[in-house]
Amino acid sequence: MSALRLAGLLALAVGTGLALVLAHLFLGRSDLPPAEVVRVLTGRASAPAYEIIVLDYRLPRVLVGLGAGALLAVSGVLVQAVVRNPLAEPATTGVGAGAAFAVVVTLVLRPGHQLAYPAALLGAVLTGVVLYVVGRRSFAVTGVLLGAVLAAATSLLLVVDSAPIGTVLRWLVGSLNARTPEDWALLWPWLVVLVPAAWLLASRLNVWALGEPLAIGLGVRPGPLVAVVILVAVSGAAAAVAAAGAVAFVGLVAPHVGRLLVGSDHRLLVPVAAALGALLLSLADLVAFSISVQVPGLATDVAGVPVGAVTALIGAPVLISLVRKEHRA
Repeated sequence: MSALRLAGLLALAVGTGLALVLAHLFLGRSDLPPAEVVRVLTGRASAPAYEIIVLDYRLPRVLVGLGAGALLAVSGVLVQAVVRNPLAEPATTGVGAGAAFAVVVTLVLRPGHQLAYPAALLGAVLTGVVLYVVGRRSFAVTGVLLGAVLAAATSLLLVVDSAPIGTVLRWLVGSLNARTPEDWALLWPWLVVLVPAAWLLASRLNVWALGEPLAIGLGVRPGPLVAVVILVAVSGAAAAVAAAGAVAFVGLVAPHVGRLLVGSDHRLLVPVAAALGALLLSLADLVAFSISVQVPGLATDVAGVPVGAVTALIGAPVLISLVRKEHRA
């Protein structure tokens, strides 16, 4: 692939990202004229309340969506590469289920305390550690089984104490509602570290894709490579899940679309998939925010559905197509 075409794709992604950011800033449930949004962005806000709406609510939401989408996509690229399975994605590592289980345990033991984010992050990371220790020879199967066990344990805890069920649904489905500047401050360091780390692994992943015997012959040490790749993939998925919940299919769809655009060279695929994942999750959130649903018992509609529901609707047909393609192959 030519450098000119890659530069064009990345420029298009940047332009689309800016358009999505502006769309998120201009749209909202608050009655805020577009002219006021422009004044806030140029430092000429006519009222402090407008600054709070734009800078403390709307902007963090879109930034967290872009960052979490990029991390999920990069994690998907790494997981698919290391297990050599095109149907793998961050969900197959079980980190989403681990995050939800940790949140439920925390809220049951310490109700009312603001520990959900660190608990989700810790639960996701510990799940990744268990996955590596227990399932070195079969990550995909072990991850699915681990996720199922943790999901069952979460359900059991919610039966015993249903108080945290409303909060934990954010991690089970995925939502960007009520994101704050603190959420973005916790997410962006992971983004800055893990995306470049994944790109630095790209050349070795290209060799790994040739098969383990040939990769060993070319000087790749399978143990350290797999350990580092899983560490980066699980860390990225954990940070994304802690910020946005267990959003489904972003880590599956973005890598496959990236391969259609730039091929299987991971040096190109990692940055392109990151851009696609960011755009996909942000666009899905814009759609989710625009949908109004009728809640039983309420006289008015409630705007916005969880973004995970929208990504599931997008990803399900892609998954079916991939399964049929694998079956024919």
